[in-house]
Amino acid sequence: MAKKAVIIGGVAAGMKTAARLRRRDPEANIIVLERGPSLSYGACGFPYYISGEVKSFKVFDHIPQGLPRDAAFFKNTKGIDARTGCNVTAIDRKNKTVAYEENGLQKTLPYDYLVLGTGATPVKLNLPGADLKGIHSFWFPWDVLAVEEEIKSGQVKEAAVIGAGFIGMEVAECLRHRGVKTAIIEAKEWLLPNLLDEEMAELAAAPVKASGIELYLGAKCEKFLGENGRVSAVVTDKGTIKAQLVIVAIGVRPNVELAAAAGLTIGPSGCIAVNEHLQTSDPYIYAGGDCAENTNRISGAKVFAPMGSTANKHGRVIADHIAGDEAVFPGVLQTGLCRLFQTEAGATGLNEAACRKAGIDFVSAVVPGFDRLNYMPGAGRLVLKLLAEPSSGRVLGLQAVGQGAAKRIDTMVAALSMGATLDDLSNFDIAYAPPFNGPIDNLATAANVVANKIAGRMRGVNPKDYHRHKEDYTLVDVRLPFETKAKSIAAVPKKISLPLGELRQEGETLADKKTKLLICCQINLRGYEAETILRSQGYEDVSSLEGGLIGWPYETE
Repeated sequence: MAKKAVIIGGVAAGMKTAARLRRRDPEANIIVLERGPSLSYGACGFPYYISGEVKSFKVFDHIPQGLPRDAAFFKNTKGIDARTGCNVTAIDRKNKTVAYEENGLQKTLPYDYLVLGTGATPVKLNLPGADLKGIHSFWFPWDVLAVEEEIKSGQVKEAAVIGAGFIGMEVAECLRHRGVKTAIIEAKEWLLPNLLDEEMAELAAAPVKASGIELYLGAKCEKFLGENGRVSAVVTDKGTIKAQLVIVAIGVRPNVELAAAAGLTIGPSGCIAVNEHLQTSDPYIYAGGDCAENTNRISGAKVFAPMGSTANKHGRVIADHIAGDEAVFPGVLQTGLCRLFQTEAGATGLNEAACRKAGIDFVSAVVPGFDRLNYMPGAGRLVLKLLAEPSSGRVLGLQAVGQGAAKRIDTMVAALSMGATLDDLSNFDIAYAPPFNGPIDNLATAANVVANKIAGRMRGVNPKDYHRHKEDYTLVDVRLPFETKAKSIAAVPKKISLPLGELRQEGETLADKKTKLLICCQINLRGYEAETILRSQGYEDVSSLEGGLIGWPYETE
């Protein structure tokens, strides 16, 4: 007898499951129940419709040949019974049925296998004035179309984006492309707070500020002001920000109410708990996409990781397991990438906060460079932060800001997935040609720097640590005079300038041998060399500033 699979949710995970299961099992009876009006739309591209880079909204819910991905398409082309406007209200696990509402009618549908692809819902701000016109989420198609209409109306001169995560940063960039004066309001102290550590986020903020976007970090929203029923300003504890358009992008929550009411286990992340096959606590019910819990492959932590790419992987595993394979989903690395005007910012694996939460010891280094040989046209700066476990050399995570970040993040995904060590990363046979790379890739350089720190050959100080404790160090700038004149760290209490080429001759009398010295140069290549020279001359407490001036994200003069 043909298997009957009922899928709740018709966007990424649900439709991927349906399409894959149809290919695996031509006889299966596949029914999709979607409560909204649309099926299988690509929400990740929505901001670029606002910017004008994507010209037609149809690209998000039509196939390349121009046909809409609607119920008729899935029935005729895929043999899938996909129904919109169907709100599932209950799951009866004992009788293996679901109850749902369609066109005002109460209906029941039996299943052999049930798939929950119920997704996530934007978190709202429960503040005075939150119901004013002009305040929107940016998650569903109708949200995006409403924002576009408001911009077209000419009423929007100023906008406020609340939340500096992926969606908030992407929308803010796209609003600036449309000529809208834009402010970003973030409750945490730096942008992309779940992705980047402080000093890397400060680097990522530079192109955002340069674009004219105003950043209100560590700011708490208090209320919305309005005129004639429409939003006119956002009041925060750091000031009032004028805005005729407000995008609330403070995160999403998994839709687990249906699963919880059916008695399925909800995991510590707040998502539906699943095993490696994406089965819930009921083996005949699966969960995938934003509503399903994921396992971080490095720490083993249970995490909420809402990503369209993950949802599609989930759908494939679920379909294959229903079809009879022992398909397994290995977990996520919580990889993320964001374009900030001409700069790329991304991360994969664990950052400092995640390492500490998991109780994993780590050593890190901030390492700047170029994305290719610097004499090639188009070469741009790239700063990496690599984390590794000192006892084993296992790489734990990478953050990247600058040109070419995406390439290094993707390479690092492979390294983390295979359990690579610093030695592995240092010796990856990465393609080299001057238009694309240097002879030693940035990742290999970062691996070597971290290995030097673990071995004690280099004593690096993170930029944020020097920023907080400048008074503890005497800064020794070993750059040439024209470099120090062009740009230097601001507000340095104790400083000595002595070019590297003079250090061997004059270093002996630089300071008292017990003075706490911190060496600074442009990218810390000379700084590391100066470290070794000064230690050989008997200085007892010498370290170097990781990243040098290129990786310094704070104030300069």
